Amino acid sequence: MDIIAVLHVFPIIAYVFIFLLGLVIGSFLNVVIHRLPLMMYRDWHEQCQDFAKEHPNPPTEKLNLMLPRSRCPYCKHTISAKENIPIISYFLQRGKCKHCQGKISPRYPVIEGLSAILGILILLHFGISWQTVGGLILTWSLVALSFIDLDEKLLPDSLTLFLLWLGLFLNLFSLYTDINSAVIGAIAGYVSLWGFTAIFNFITKKQGMGHGDFKLFAVFGAWLGWQLLPFILLAASVVGAIVGIILIACKKHQRADPIPFGPYLALAGWICLVFGEHITHHYLQFFH
Repeated sequence: MDIIAVLHVFPIIAYVFIFLLGLVIGSFLNVVIHRLPLMMYRDWHEQCQDFAKEHPNPPTEKLNLMLPRSRCPYCKHTISAKENIPIISYFLQRGKCKHCQGKISPRYPVIEGLSAILGILILLHFGISWQTVGGLILTWSLVALSFIDLDEKLLPDSLTLFLLWLGLFLNLFSLYTDINSAVIGAIAGYVSLWGFTAIFNFITKKQGMGHGDFKLFAVFGAWLGWQLLPFILLAASVVGAIVGIILIACKKHQRADPIPFGPYLALAGWICLVFGEHITHHYLQFFH
């Protein structure tokens, strides 16, 4: 009996595995969210220096997603494996560094728990299938993209372009939609937002959405097809406007300050990933 057959007979094994994997992935996503922008900034700085023909000493410490090991931002204590158990370590240490008692952000366990819960929801929807594997990759990548955009107003190409090409590849096998809808969706997703933003910039003389938003919208076109793009854009715009109004009303955001659009696109796109068939069905009924 192969592993797939065993999981179909004992699905609880799959749910426990995905939950635990989600916690571990969530812990890794915390590293990605923190370090990937730093890696991008360092790379941009080095490119600028190279263009200016400056040759300063290279950074003394290597920085990537694996090195250096995670450390306390206050006392620089290297975090051991026991101190890095997803969620559990945070509560055992009462949200503080074991050595200096510096406060640890509650966002770390939130991202770990969110990754686990979203993973379970993907498994519940798609079952034990290749669709679940792809859905997990997209879901966890969207978590990282959303928090990076919230922090830095960036949507890294290393994530968006990877997801774009992966979506097109998976739909060669019609995993989420047919390949024609996927290709048209990728093109329409990028071009439509680019066009709207160009018109907005021309009329208002202000900077609208960034190219990262265009690429993320193209990602959902590549994964889900062009048919769901209008709903994704409408839902993301409505939620973004509501949140922006609330933040301005609570005086936590200035009207002139830019609001990252990526998290709202990610949320709307993920909803369509899980409920896309129902949305399409009701959408078509509405127009008939």
